[in-house]
Amino acid sequence: MSFNSEQYFDYREEPRDNYLCIDMKSFYASVECVDRGLNPLKAILVVMSGGDSPGGLALAASPQAKKQLGISNVTRRFEIPNHPELIFAEPRMNLYIKKNMHINDIFKRYVADEDILVYSIDETFVRVSASQKLFNMTPYEFAVQFQRDIYHETGLFCTVGIGDNMLLSKLALDNEAKHNHDMIATWRYEDVPETVWKIKNLTDFWGINTRTEKRLNNKGIYSVYDLAHYDFFYLKESMGIIGAQLVAHAWGIDRTDISEQYRPKSKSIGNSQVLMKDYTNVNETKIVLREIAEQVATRLRKKGYKTSCIQVGVGYSRSEVDRGFSRQMSVSETDSSNEIVNYSMEIFDKFYNGSVVRNLSVNCSKLTDATSIQLNLFEEPTETINNNLLDNSVDMIRRKFGFDSIVHASSLMEGATAIARSNLVGGHAGGMDGLT
Repeated sequence: MSFNSEQYFDYREEPRDNYLCIDMKSFYASVECVDRGLNPLKAILVVMSGGDSPGGLALAASPQAKKQLGISNVTRRFEIPNHPELIFAEPRMNLYIKKNMHINDIFKRYVADEDILVYSIDETFVRVSASQKLFNMTPYEFAVQFQRDIYHETGLFCTVGIGDNMLLSKLALDNEAKHNHDMIATWRYEDVPETVWKIKNLTDFWGINTRTEKRLNNKGIYSVYDLAHYDFFYLKESMGIIGAQLVAHAWGIDRTDISEQYRPKSKSIGNSQVLMKDYTNVNETKIVLREIAEQVATRLRKKGYKTSCIQVGVGYSRSEVDRGFSRQMSVSETDSSNEIVNYSMEIFDKFYNGSVVRNLSVNCSKLTDATSIQLNLFEEPTETINNNLLDNSVDMIRRKFGFDSIVHASSLMEGATAIARSNLVGGHAGGMDGLT
């Protein structure tokens, strides 16, 4: 009853540009293959974090590893079958970042900085409209040129989606380019009925996860075609701005301007860890939680902030019935390691039910500039000042000599992870943000 065959969109009034969405094919795995002198499209290689543990997680797999062994980015070490040609590679995040910078430098030879949006370490949006006359190239020719330059300079392959806006270029990339022989696909407004509306699964559409899919199914929406022909105003009323956006996206409409930088309304600083094993000992879990809270406090001070809201997330093992919890509490402004640890422990003790733990997180929000020291009615001023000096002294020592130059004794105990993670980048082998 809420379907509408005539929507309220006019493509003549929509912005029309030439966007390329460039995705590096199996990026981490491909970098490791090239570094070993292997063909990234033919080698069977998996980048495995914690590969010496049964709970190690696959971060990336080469195309052949995906095809022959069915490995995905959430596969655990114990789930991977034996294969005589299979190569396991430890992640090297610094190397991947270096390659990413090289690739984006290639784009900068052809377009201005404001026409580049780095979406992730392996995916970038590039607007080529302003450069077409300068280089006398079509969007497709730019795509081919990028593929050639990247391959010749790095040995890596990439797929490219081309569209009138970022949404269409992304959909073209995900749903067609990866299957085409030249690894390039172009989707325009006029192609929407034969491209966007033919996407089989709602979860293959940008912005729809399994939870949103279930909500849409409850309204009788089972395909992108159904979504496009569902009444815009009715879905906006029932799902808010997200509902309105989904209908517009189903018509290929996206008014985002790549040159307009996104600025979040509120900032937050946090850290999370997926543990390499199930933690059944609450004392070991608390050791890791302390380490995470201290890291977040260190990052707060490094960036010159104080927090007045602390959130703790605890995810339970897949063997547990409960999924875990995420709770927050308001606190007096602080950047003190001791206080942030204590608040985090307070939240944990209040809501933890004794289940087996697999991931932990601490997040600080409602940030303000740390321009002064907040005195505490329950603590002597000299003690507050000394604790502040201690935190800053520890920060200075770690910056100069490395994180493991000064640690709590608890970080040497069973279950601790901070020392092992102190040389990681983004949680994987390669510095710990804020600690080194």
